[in-house]
Amino acid sequence: MYRIVEKKILSPTVVQLQIEAPLVANKAKPGQFIILRVDEEGERIPLTVAGTDRAAGTVKIIYQIVGATTEKLSHKGAGEYLQDFVGPLGEPTHLDGLKKVCIVGGGVGCAIALPIAEALHDLGADVTSIIGFRNRDLLILEDEFKAASKSLVVMTDDGSYGRQGNVTLPLKEMLEDGEQFDMIITIGPLIMMKFVVATAKPYGTPVTVSMNPIMIDGTGMCGGCRLTLNVDGKKVTKFACVDGPDFNGYEVDFDEAMARGRMYYGFERHAHEAACNLYKKEVQ
Repeated sequence: MYRIVEKKILSPTVVQLQIEAPLVANKAKPGQFIILRVDEEGERIPLTVAGTDRAAGTVKIIYQIVGATTEKLSHKGAGEYLQDFVGPLGEPTHLDGLKKVCIVGGGVGCAIALPIAEALHDLGADVTSIIGFRNRDLLILEDEFKAASKSLVVMTDDGSYGRQGNVTLPLKEMLEDGEQFDMIITIGPLIMMKFVVATAKPYGTPVTVSMNPIMIDGTGMCGGCRLTLNVDGKKVTKFACVDGPDFNGYEVDFDEAMARGRMYYGFERHAHEAACNLYKKEVQ
């Protein structure tokens, strides 16, 4: 059993937990993830490590309440326990040799992008961060990104905070003005990452994308995170959870990945509604 040390509400639908898991905290690196179960009958879900405190033996996870398991998880509080918390899994983000990097995060994907920005900052790299949200109410981790970045741009779709527009707008402006990055690292919704790649392509800037959004089982057994990569004109199949989650953005077939992701939408929505109704009955 794994104790929840701290719980923090970051936005109406985003929650941060500190989990007591010293073995995971000692080994986890930016870009890796864990698999947890809320209880004995719960499903296994992968969540990216959003930070670690090795001295305290804790692991930070940040998640959005979108399905049945994250709904159940949101009802857990500090002092309570999780059934399983396994990791670290996946390949760490490769940061060696990067001197000037642009981090582009969208929504809860910013929780994955932050430890990468922090690690690059600690290595002495010049970090520019662009983070985007639908509106001000969903904004998370602004102060943390400020501390890890030489420059930070905050975008909101409705203009309620920062600049109005999507994350590709300032990225394109920077590239047009001659900014040269060793790497653009982007993490967020698949459609956002697709257009970040498209924005960078005319300038030849390398782009790393994190395919966490399509992971389900986390071990490669379910096949749900199967990816088609176009490598040197040949189609190659990889699995986000065991071969990634990071990939060369220019090689990923985003349209196929998005189509596969939509297959589970109805099931996830039904499961979430069932979980919500269960908790409402318990409260009554």
